[in-house]
Amino acid sequence: MKKGDKSARSIDFEKALEELEVIVKQLEAGNLSLEKSLKLFERGVGLARLCKTKLDQAELKVSKLVKDKEGLFQEEPFEE
Repeated sequence: MKKGDKSARSIDFEKALEELEVIVKQLEAGNLSLEKSLKLFERGVGLARLCKTKLDQAELKVSKLVKDKEGLFQEEPFEE
């Protein structure tokens, strides 16, 4: 994402996903100019990367490391 994007890094996952869905629908409609399509595509790529990053971070938060019988650390899903 570009530095000029409206604080894209501060957008939460749900808002980013909603905006990405709107962009996809607009691009699929096929009635935009090439320039507008490219701008939307670039924004969509940035939002997709942001969503992936946030999902990766969430996955790390819900995983934990525990020692197995041999004293080695094994990753297992986090359970409350």
